[in-house]
Amino acid sequence: MQIITTREFRANQKKYFELAEKETIFVSRRNAAPIVVYAATEEDFPSREELEAIQRGIEDIKQGRTFKMRKDESLDDFLNRIEDECNV
Repeated sequence: MQIITTREFRANQKKYFELAEKETIFVSRRNAAPIVVYAATEEDFPSREELEAIQRGIEDIKQGRTFKMRKDESLDDFLNRIEDECNV
């Protein structure tokens, strides 16, 4: 892990981008949260299956295929009810 200033980062971007492939770089900023620079990996991106599941979920919402928790219904009761309704 390296902590550098924004001035240092701007002056040596190539160096820090290459270093970020091996370790995390924190770029400190005055009066603001630091920025973290690291190389993205395969795990940072959703898989095809995950993207398809998200798209199906969006379509379900658009089509009104949703469940609403009833007033005073516990989470366990809600989950049991929607499970029962899905198995019909």
